[in-house]
Amino acid sequence: MHDGTSSGRNFGQRLRALRVDAGLSQEALSHEAGVSVRALADMERGRTRGPQRRTVRSLAEALGLDAAGADELEEAASLGRPRPCRSAVADRLSPAGPASATTTRAPDLLPRAPRGFHGRAAELAALTRATHGEAPVCLVVGPAGVGKTALVLHWAHRDPAGPGDGRLHADLRGFSGTGEPTAVEVLREFLAALGVPHERIPESENGAAALFRSLAADRRLLVVLDNARDSEQVRPLLPGGDRCVTVVTSRHRLPGLIVSDSARPVAVDVLAPPDGTALLAQVLGTHRVHAEPAAALRLAELCGGLPLALRVVAARLAGRPDWSLESMADELSDRTRRLSLLDLEDTGVRAALHLTLQQLPARVSGVFAHLGRHPGTHIDRYAAAALAGTDPAAAESALEHLTAAHLLTETAPGRWAMHDLVRLYARSLDAHPDTLKRVLDHYIATATGAVAAAEPGAEDCFPLPSDFLPPAAVRRFDDRSAAVAWYAAERDNLTRAVAAADAAALHDRTWRIVMTMWPLIVWRVRDGWAPLLRTALAATRADGDEHGEARVLNVLGWVLTEEDRTPEALVHLEAASTLAARAGDAFAEANALIVLAMAQASLGGLDAAADSCERAAGLARRIGDRRMERLATQHLARHQADAGHWHRALTTATHALALEQRPATTDIPHVLLLTIRGEALLGLGKQDEGITQLDLAAREAESAGYDDGALRALTALLRASADPEVQARYDAALSRLTPRT
Repeated sequence: MHDGTSSGRNFGQRLRALRVDAGLSQEALSHEAGVSVRALADMERGRTRGPQRRTVRSLAEALGLDAAGADELEEAASLGRPRPCRSAVADRLSPAGPASATTTRAPDLLPRAPRGFHGRAAELAALTRATHGEAPVCLVVGPAGVGKTALVLHWAHRDPAGPGDGRLHADLRGFSGTGEPTAVEVLREFLAALGVPHERIPESENGAAALFRSLAADRRLLVVLDNARDSEQVRPLLPGGDRCVTVVTSRHRLPGLIVSDSARPVAVDVLAPPDGTALLAQVLGTHRVHAEPAAALRLAELCGGLPLALRVVAARLAGRPDWSLESMADELSDRTRRLSLLDLEDTGVRAALHLTLQQLPARVSGVFAHLGRHPGTHIDRYAAAALAGTDPAAAESALEHLTAAHLLTETAPGRWAMHDLVRLYARSLDAHPDTLKRVLDHYIATATGAVAAAEPGAEDCFPLPSDFLPPAAVRRFDDRSAAVAWYAAERDNLTRAVAAADAAALHDRTWRIVMTMWPLIVWRVRDGWAPLLRTALAATRADGDEHGEARVLNVLGWVLTEEDRTPEALVHLEAASTLAARAGDAFAEANALIVLAMAQASLGGLDAAADSCERAAGLARRIGDRRMERLATQHLARHQADAGHWHRALTTATHALALEQRPATTDIPHVLLLTIRGEALLGLGKQDEGITQLDLAAREAESAGYDDGALRALTALLRASADPEVQARYDAALSRLTPRT
């Protein structure tokens, strides 16, 4: 039988001559025809058996051939294709029937196995498991450039139990700029590969699909449908029978196929750093990578484990043997240039993401562009709505579309994240000029609500900015625990929002976001807040807001006092008191006096501290602020207890508890007052009452997530009782605080 080898070379020679005559490089012809440079080179060298009809047609159009020239090129290509011959089964079919021939050899349309494939043991095993069973359809899904096609081809070529009746492959080009093949075009190629003469292939999609299902019904075929856009594109191409295996790859999740065809998904994620460095080694050579192991690991991390990005980097380094891996890593570290460095000719990360985004509705791609301006690492529907200037329901719908397209990952219910390279791409897109301001104001509005839930009755820290942009909807907090959970989840985002506001010189937002974090600062005072507060202080001064400056100075002074940096704290606290008095802000002045008393006490001046607290309580009574009066009285009781004045401390703490506006209110001052009462009772020799009071204080602190307060109460309790259960609670509270100390 004619094997097509010499004909394949004749076609390649003809193609090369036509390209040279047209004055085109391989790259130029590749771009015009929508054929990869590698495939074009294989054709010209005679390595392909004979390109498919539509490929030849695209090449002829790109070369500008007339009808006769295109026919000649097709004739040369057809001589290199496998020739169908009749089998015993075909001989029994009617000559007039539509399928009067099949191939004696099993058809194989799979592209060659990828070179340099590494790792993916878990995904390969999952693919094998997913393709076992009755009429399985397997979905291999993942983001652009993650290596889905390479995984499937590697698996298909290595699978020892592969189907014996043939392997079919079609690139559906669902994310290509060269246009998608129609279903009937793909079916014609499949039918031709199965031995159906071209003149017997039905013209209609339905007819061709029915014939394909009929021919596949009794065969063990592997059908690979690569780069599918959606479920609708795939369904006409699914074979019939229960012996075929279909593997679909897509950047979208294609849930419709799961519903209609019980498809089994296999997710492909980015490579772990060791696998990323191994991929580099396979392209560059192990000696080059092993010579700079730290730089290779850094490159893998900068590429975010994305195989496409790693291959582009490897290609750049392969062309520059004198470059070190460290120098390439230094280049990639520049976030403003990283995407450009990860593009090579017409391929790369940016091009892949662009094609993915093109397939999405305009409203979804618009939200995506705005998400790039989010300063943090995780986003919820409220933040997305603020960024895009829409409502949370519309934002959530867009987030789900983007997740289905693997442009986002849902890391927890209602929380999404972007791959670093995807975020860089999103930031390169156009967005509304107020996008950053909108999300900053979202955080101000939400955190203000969290403060109200966490510390009921607390005074507002500030008026809103004059050009505040209110979000369409603000998250509601039903209770303290909801606010505490939000603060815990959003702490990193809030810190990054401060940095983004500061970088954009939005000073009025910078210090306000910091001040909305004060409950978190109080709960975890030893978490190193001073740098963030210094940023806020500089912002208040740049903003010319003395009211804000006094408030920030006060919190900064308190934090420095807790960090045993009292001399620094005194400077800030005295300035805070002066500014507040000058502004006639009795609330801020009282607050400053309370914190000043803490600094005085830490230096041993307990009498001076008590005087400052009494002045603060007087200011609070003058303006009718019972909450501030209670706070001042609480601190007075603390200083009295530290001085060993147990009767005074007990009386003062009891009076402060009576100032609570709601019975049995559990907040930070309440916990601290219970602790002082417990210590005072112990000091007065009332052991049982003191232990009961301290245990109550500790349990309320634990239930409120106030670990610092729990630790204080449990410390005092351990001095009175060596109970193992108390020790265990103390150790647990300490461990919760230790990671951030």
